[in-house]
Amino acid sequence: MNPSFSSHLVNDVFGDPGLFVEVRWSKRALLFDLGHNDALGPTRLLRAGDIFISHTHMDHFIGFDTLLRVALGRGKTLRLYGPPGLIANVQGQLQGYTWNLVNGYPLTITVQEFHEQAIRQATFPATDGFQRHDSPDVPRVNRQAGHRFAVLEDPMFTIEAVALNHRIPSLAYSLQEQFHVNVNKERLHEAGLPVGYWLKEVKQYLWQGQPDDFRFHATLYHEHHKEEREFVLGDVR
Repeated sequence: MNPSFSSHLVNDVFGDPGLFVEVRWSKRALLFDLGHNDALGPTRLLRAGDIFISHTHMDHFIGFDTLLRVALGRGKTLRLYGPPGLIANVQGQLQGYTWNLVNGYPLTITVQEFHEQAIRQATFPATDGFQRHDSPDVPRVNRQAGHRFAVLEDPMFTIEAVALNHRIPSLAYSLQEQFHVNVNKERLHEAGLPVGYWLKEVKQYLWQGQPDDFRFHATLYHEHHKEEREFVLGDVR
């Protein structure tokens, strides 16, 4: 069974902390902690839209500037998640630079920090010189000390965290796939269907919980031609 995630340390075991997790069959990745990360290179850094910070000691956060520099001028959103104080830390990093030339840049940075009672969120848009815009707090559902709580719920996976004591607030994260979808290529070929990107779309429908009678259109690429077809999800399942 092919794994859905490919992960590796950003640096060696004696280097700054950082874990890069690529979501296979997509142009998406997850990044845990922002230690020194030049080794990833721009291509892989740009795949990481969701970044999970355990705490902001220098060896866990100095790579923020590298990520920011690579993302400038790109039409994307960087989403950071972490413990109390992360918003102020990001704000401090951004205030260390002059932003008079970025008002046309499409980059936006959102930051969520997880307190005992609530989730606090702020947005820093490049179009506003990365000025801080706070959103109303969202009450935490699971507030029991020492218990895991959801940080990000995606149709494909869930990321949970638990609060630790590192003399400062700190979070430890776990990544869990909702369920694994594997393709039976023999059955696929028996049905005269090719492999291809359309199967990724099928997996997304399954992760979303679409019913068996859900109908969808897919573009199939055979050896010499392209075909548009309508399917019923239960048949493909």
